[in-house]
Amino acid sequence: MGISRRAAIAAVSLLSAVSLAACGGSASNSSTGAASGAASASASSGEGKATGKVTVLAAASLQGAFEEIEKTVEKDNPGLDVTFDFQGSQDLVSSLAGGNSADVLATANNSTMKTAAEQKLVGDQTEFATNVLTLIVPKGNPKKITGLDSSLDGANLVICAPEVPCGEATQKLSSALGVTLNPASEEQKVTDVRGKVESGEADAGIVYTTDAAAAKDKADKIDIPDGGVVNHYPIAQTASPENAAGAKVFIDAVTGKTGQEVLAKYGFGKPGSAAAGASAGASSSAGAGTASSAAPSQAATAGGSASPEADKPTAETTAP
Repeated sequence: MGISRRAAIAAVSLLSAVSLAACGGSASNSSTGAASGAASASASSGEGKATGKVTVLAAASLQGAFEEIEKTVEKDNPGLDVTFDFQGSQDLVSSLAGGNSADVLATANNSTMKTAAEQKLVGDQTEFATNVLTLIVPKGNPKKITGLDSSLDGANLVICAPEVPCGEATQKLSSALGVTLNPASEEQKVTDVRGKVESGEADAGIVYTTDAAAAKDKADKIDIPDGGVVNHYPIAQTASPENAAGAKVFIDAVTGKTGQEVLAKYGFGKPGSAAAGASAGASSSAGAGTASSAAPSQAATAGGSASPEADKPTAETTAP
């Protein structure tokens, strides 16, 4: 009997020890799991953030909008430093082809981006904006220019060179409207055209509507028919980015809601649009504007002939 009681007591003691050990093991595993979960939560809290330097090659017409988007990107990613090179799109592609490193390329037309893609300099492209051309003159319009017509006879007209996206668009526009242009100079980027008009060095210049808006009180905008010529702006990560994560963050910002709102504010049209958004900024000269848009365009030479608007062909700067 005594032996049986001692055996029972021993059994109870053994069972208690096993239970305590089991509880202790469970508490230990629970603690480890909690720590692991906290670590995962901590890691995920930094997800989507990019650090380091990201280099963006962008068409000159994008400068104002991209620099504003940059502020938002760097605010959301405190460790990220976005740097730019704003040039004519053709020069940016040449720079990449020459071995200069960059993470993002944004051009002012599809054909220039297509050249980069054919050379395997970029990856997939996304269209993020559109733009159309307009005419600007120095503030006050001293030469009384009314459009792409005989008022340009003897005027110092500046345009972009044919290899530049705005120059390619200018050629298509003049063809669509049936006018002949006699420029005094052809520039390698649209901002140089704008600069010559703002300084008074040129009497008129063909630029994007966004550049007319950027000129603000330094130039007047003369409304002209767009001839159906629309530039489509693509953006892409380069083939060999040094900061792929940073490139993705910047591209997402440009194509996302905030970036699109900034681009619209600067006068760019929506991606895929057949016409760029209305620009705000440079004002039309007195007596120009609607009247010059409605009137048939004449050649900018003494021998130019009028051509009815309805009979003119349209053109678009999308790549084949």
